[in-house]
Amino acid sequence: MSRPNTRHLDREIALTERKLEAVRNEELWPLTGSERRQVLGALASGSYRTLRSKSTGRAERTLDRVRESVLNRLNAELAAFQKERGRLVAEAATAKAVKKSSSWW
Repeated sequence: MSRPNTRHLDREIALTERKLEAVRNEELWPLTGSERRQVLGALASGSYRTLRSKSTGRAERTLDRVRESVLNRLNAELAAFQKERGRLVAEAATAKAVKKSSSWW
């Protein structure tokens, strides 16, 4: 049996790692629509409160909460992809071992 075809999973793993790095660099492209709305709402709220010389604590907490939830979501996706890749590789190795042991030589 040949090597398992994990190219699709490898691409998804690489993309998820790029997304994680982008979130750590505070980029918006990996966020979902609802997460973007939360971030933009917090930025608008914080800007308005800054203009009025008020505290921006709530807006900052919202930004931190959204960032943490995005990091958790992406880490969970990455773990799931890596687990699936490991399962495919182990399955292929098991099939290869079974084929090898069942042959005459």
